[in-house]
Amino acid sequence: MIQITEDRVRRSLPLLAALLTTLVLAAPAHAAPGVAVTYETIPGQGGTPLKAFVVQPTGRGAGPFPLLVLPSSWGVNDIEYVGAAAKLAYQSGYSVISYTSRGFHDSAGTIDVAGPDTIADVSRVIDWGVAHAAGDVTRVGVGGISYGAGQSLLAAAADPRIKAVAALSTWTDLARSLYPNDTVSNQAVELLLAAGRLTGRPGPVLTDAEAAYRQGRFADVLPISPPRSPATKAASIKAAVLIGNAWNDGLFPPGQVTDFFTALDAPKRLMLSPGDHATAELFGAAGLPNEIWESAGRWFDHYLKGVDNGVDREAPVRLRPNNGGAWRDYPSWRAVTTRTDTTTLTAERIGTGWPTIAESGTVLVSGALQGFLKLPTGVATPLVDRNAAAVWRGPAHPTASTVGGTPRAHLTVTTTATTTLFAYLYEVNPLGLGALITHKPVTLAGAATRTIDLDLEPTLWTVAAGNRLVLVVDTVDARYGSASRLGGGVAFGADSTLSVPRS
Repeated sequence: MIQITEDRVRRSLPLLAALLTTLVLAAPAHAAPGVAVTYETIPGQGGTPLKAFVVQPTGRGAGPFPLLVLPSSWGVNDIEYVGAAAKLAYQSGYSVISYTSRGFHDSAGTIDVAGPDTIADVSRVIDWGVAHAAGDVTRVGVGGISYGAGQSLLAAAADPRIKAVAALSTWTDLARSLYPNDTVSNQAVELLLAAGRLTGRPGPVLTDAEAAYRQGRFADVLPISPPRSPATKAASIKAAVLIGNAWNDGLFPPGQVTDFFTALDAPKRLMLSPGDHATAELFGAAGLPNEIWESAGRWFDHYLKGVDNGVDREAPVRLRPNNGGAWRDYPSWRAVTTRTDTTTLTAERIGTGWPTIAESGTVLVSGALQGFLKLPTGVATPLVDRNAAAVWRGPAHPTASTVGGTPRAHLTVTTTATTTLFAYLYEVNPLGLGALITHKPVTLAGAATRTIDLDLEPTLWTVAAGNRLVLVVDTVDARYGSASRLGGGVAFGADSTLSVPRS
């Protein structure tokens, strides 16, 4: 990734401004409204210099203008949202600041993993925008993708000036995202650590967290999660919140988001669609047509500018089925599930520590293939090794049906040692070929018999007529760390069940 230096940016500003005005905005020559783009140094918390592109409307008077603050994603710099900022400034008259988060690229400081200084930076950028970018302190919105999204939610809990938020591909609970059910999401953690080292300067929190992870002490990292998780601050968020995430997000899966959304007591909207981390909204950040960013723009227009565009009367929950189809609207997340079908599972016994062809896929790649090309993570169920995996086949569906909500496996499990289980729910055709609908890991400590309720990730998925649901549970998955060792065993009791939500 090329690091943008201040001199290089200054030299390219005239060209950048021209391109934004003529190509992105495509304004006719006689039109008075336009945009002005400048590259600024903004004092963050404690005076730390933060680099930013500031995009202001022109030809609309001296302001003040509604102010949007967009912190950059993890590993990305301030150019990330310039395309979207130019559209928002030109079309709707916003003053927009797209800045590089503390510790990355051309901004100073060190990465504190959305710690107190990083969140306070959002407020300091608001201060600067009001004082120097004609921002209206009574009409402030924040938003972003990934790291910028989480910062925006945390800042909204801390700064009452923030009236609207657009959080895209956000986390709401760091521990649930990266350490689900005591199981490390290895691929996600490695990706984040590598991006942090390559594009920024890790601070003590991130350095200590990586050391603990490398030594197999990821549980020791958990204390940093609550203060950095918007889920612990939901009651303090009074701003209107729009959340857009993907069903297959490999960094921040949807279960933590749906729970947070339900807990919010403020104007809110949830949009879940096919794809992986940041894929659904990526092109919109560059200013290209994108329904997620268009929804965010309408959200800001209503809650910051008072535009009567109907967003406050539309359904709070908008979902697009993960395997294709039109958006569906619901009055709440709970309303997605209209009934639950429960199937009793037969007793099974398997060995541990041996991989099977049942897998959750690769972070960023598998979800992107699902979202862009409708290519799901697949499996040939007849080839799943029954010595290393339990396989339960449901009845064939005579007509098309929809799985909508959070599937749950209620399992009585006997382990001979600490074991990690991976549960996969597939749609399987008459030939035994399956598409992964959802999955979830869980690590069980020690040798014991226990009953667990394993909630898989929520989903909206249309099952074709003639196909069936198949649950597979094994003990190794390349995406995650596994405590399972060769030579162990797992027994599933005959009183185990699978509950499938229907929409």
